[in-house]
Amino acid sequence: QVQLVESGGGLVQAGGSLRLSCAASGRTFRSYAMGWFRQAPGKAREFVARITWGSGFTYYADSVKGRFAISRDNAKNTLYLQMNSLKPEDTAVYYCAASASLSVLATSYDSWGQGTQVTVSS
Repeated sequence: QVQLVESGGGLVQAGGSLRLSCAASGRTFRSYAMGWFRQAPGKAREFVARITWGSGFTYYADSVKGRFAISRDNAKNTLYLQMNSLKPEDTAVYYCAASASLSVLATSYDSWGQGTQVTVSS
């Protein structure tokens, strides 16, 4: 099992930036990929971005492509999400998650953090 702890959320004005972090511990070597998801009130949890631990191969949802960047520091077992040009519709609770497979489906991720709130004001 992988333990995940997110940090870095907050309130920011539209057009601003935030960087989320996710510290991983436990059996991280069993995680092939790490992902960021988000969930807005009354909406389903949606995929944001993913990265493989080894090669660093990334993949993004169309809604964040060109604005968000996912990265990882293998030595620190930490995942990041740099969010630029934020929009009010990016407001959500953001979760990091670990998966033994390469997927954009939340059901494929078996370890989750507690989430961190991101609020973008207009």
